[in-house]
Amino acid sequence: MLTAPQFSPERLLAVTERIATAARHAGRDPAGVHLLAVSKQQPERVVRAAAEAGQVDFGENYLQEALPKIEALRDLALNWHFIGHVQANKTRDIASAFQWVHTVDRARIAERLSAHRPHYAGALDVLLQVKLANEPAKGGIAPGDAPALAAVVAGLPRLRLRGLMCIPEPADGEDAQRAPFRQLRELLQALREQGHELDTLSMGMSDDLEAAVAEGATIVRVGTAVFGPRN
Repeated sequence: MLTAPQFSPERLLAVTERIATAARHAGRDPAGVHLLAVSKQQPERVVRAAAEAGQVDFGENYLQEALPKIEALRDLALNWHFIGHVQANKTRDIASAFQWVHTVDRARIAERLSAHRPHYAGALDVLLQVKLANEPAKGGIAPGDAPALAAVVAGLPRLRLRGLMCIPEPADGEDAQRAPFRQLRELLQALREQGHELDTLSMGMSDDLEAAVAEGATIVRVGTAVFGPRN
């Protein structure tokens, strides 16, 4: 049974203040770090309340849950980010309903997203998901495979390669938390030096967003701190 939704405008404000404080502490402009509210398992009314409090970007992991929610909220000017594993048989709906996909890790998936992106919708913003540790159950490409996949994605007509995303293993202490985020930032810089125009690092969640911001995150994906705990 799900925990009762606990969203409040005060929660949202507290998270945005955390992000701004972390950015200033790192010598960065807080406007350069965007909050992606992870709204999986949250009902439409809770997402609407967050939108009315000023939140624009929402992340969903499960397509079957997301599609009716997106439809119910079409009266609002929201940006929807797909942050779950992309299955080949779901690319048409994902490419049609979302503005961003954070979890591209195969050329076949990228090609299908490009083929299914409606021409009236403009290019689909995508990120490559990078796996920074040996976690067989987790999606993502090895860092060494990123240049080849980036070249494929950059050549597809209906996609716009924006950057990289990671979900590192949990770690205690800021130094340990920062290490994988630093690795992703360095990989982004290497891809830039190869000619890719990239501007996005999607990294950091409720428990480690400060470490991510310190290493250059431009999108932090926060669910629990915004909406309260989930079962």
